[in-house]
Amino acid sequence: MSEDLNHAAPHEDEADFDARWETLMQEMEERFGKRPDLNALLLLIGIQELNQGLTTFTKEQKQDLMHIATCRLFSISGHYERTHVDEDGWPHFKLLRPVPFANLKEQERMLKWHVLEYFNINYME
Repeated sequence: MSEDLNHAAPHEDEADFDARWETLMQEMEERFGKRPDLNALLLLIGIQELNQGLTTFTKEQKQDLMHIATCRLFSISGHYERTHVDEDGWPHFKLLRPVPFANLKEQERMLKWHVLEYFNINYME
């Protein structure tokens, strides 16, 4: 994995990373009654960032929520910045620097690391 892909946790070994992920998954399962996959977590984060409460979303809105989540997650490592909230209350982001190219396994690990940091920043303090 390139250094930029793993810059966030360069000294964290896979066992520690996997243990942190498992702890988060157990907490999510206890809270929601089932174990979420990565897409469900992205949707959850998108809804949280939208901050309009629970409602019914269209398929397109769910895709937009997952995009909001991805941008918010990668803002943690300086790849995106929130620029504004539109008249409907939806946040918008701008790309500051490209997210490094990665294979699927690396992409998943990057997303998981950012999810762990997001929940650490927003809920564990």
